[in-house]
Amino acid sequence: MNNLIVDVHGVKKYFGSFGAVKGISLAIQRGEIFGLLGANGSGKSTTIRILCGILEPTEGTGQVVGYDLRRESELIKSSIGYMSQKFSLYEDLTPLENVRLFLGIYNVPTHLWSDKIEWLVDNFKLKNFLERRTGDLPTGWKQRLALGCAILHNPPLLFLDEPTSGVDPLSRRQFWGFIRQMAKGGVTVMVTTHYMDEAGYCHRLALLNEGLIIAMGPPEEIVKKACGEDETASLEKAFVKLIGKRADS
Repeated sequence: MNNLIVDVHGVKKYFGSFGAVKGISLAIQRGEIFGLLGANGSGKSTTIRILCGILEPTEGTGQVVGYDLRRESELIKSSIGYMSQKFSLYEDLTPLENVRLFLGIYNVPTHLWSDKIEWLVDNFKLKNFLERRTGDLPTGWKQRLALGCAILHNPPLLFLDEPTSGVDPLSRRQFWGFIRQMAKGGVTVMVTTHYMDEAGYCHRLALLNEGLIIAMGPPEEIVKKACGEDETASLEKAFVKLIGKRADS
């Protein structure tokens, strides 16, 4: 049985003559936390949107959750969870109204709604916020709500596109606690980030620069390959070194 939930080859995306993604291949296992790390403009978000079925690749082949990347984008969209850095929430609605809206969008059977709402409220500690306007919630609580809404339909694959941008350090740490719990339960999580400490929580990383993968593997392996036996080595130092090597080549 194929245990790959993402298996794509030679993915490219051009906007006119500009290459946002220039040839990326990925093989991601079920239950893996996989990170895309790179500076703004490196191609992280474009890659995520292609894999989610939101953008059609200019070139490339493969499958996401068993569906063809190019021919079955609508089936991919309905089978995955997606959370962007803007949280995709309706700010004029209450959290409870948002939850009900997403239950409908994901076609969750109505007889399951009560249990789903109870599960989300309990797991994300939202009981005291249900009747407030979502736009008035602190950013960390919006983040919890957005994550909960993204997984209401039990997707096997969850995409998180810079989900902790602008969130305080404590909320970021709590958020990653939720991610690790989901991965232990078998959900594959693919996350883009530019925070080096967050990247260290991933099982594997792909470091992107100018639309290309310049290194891929577990965080500690990337550091060792880039920095050798340097005792002061960190993921940030490895990333800077790898970018520098590419600029000099």
